[in-house]
Amino acid sequence: MGFAGRLRKRLALPLLIVGAGFFAIAATSPARADFRVCNATQNLVGVGIGYRAKAGWITEGWWHIEGSTCKTLIEGPLSSRFYYLYAEDAERGGRWDGPINMCVAEKEFKIAGVNDCVARGFQRAGFQEYDTGEQASWMVQLTDEPATGGAPAAAPAPGTNSQ
Repeated sequence: MGFAGRLRKRLALPLLIVGAGFFAIAATSPARADFRVCNATQNLVGVGIGYRAKAGWITEGWWHIEGSTCKTLIEGPLSSRFYYLYAEDAERGGRWDGPINMCVAEKEFKIAGVNDCVARGFQRAGFQEYDTGEQASWMVQLTDEPATGGAPAAAPAPGTNSQ
């Protein structure tokens, strides 16, 4: 069963996105322009990303990110201001999600369009929106640390700029 098929139990797994805005950090490395996701948990995580391309909405996945590692989902300077992320803990069944519905599949996917997911043979998942502020690079860090005040934790990461 793929990552999307494991959406049965929601765990309280906050998404730590450090720095600018409510949920994200801008990576400041001038040599690398990309969208990266770091998995600060000890578990394997599956990640899907959504974005607006010239031809319309696209969702892609699954990137498998081992615990305590990072992966680049989009290489090169970011071409959109807004990106959307959905992730699942493959071992515990929890997820990092949001209110924006997009399509996913159980196995590797690249899906055009975000409407009528089920009618087209896909599954629907809630993605979290990230406003990159038109930065060339962006990094999201997934964590299972308890959130304070009922909201996901947000704090500057070492070596990054807060906005």
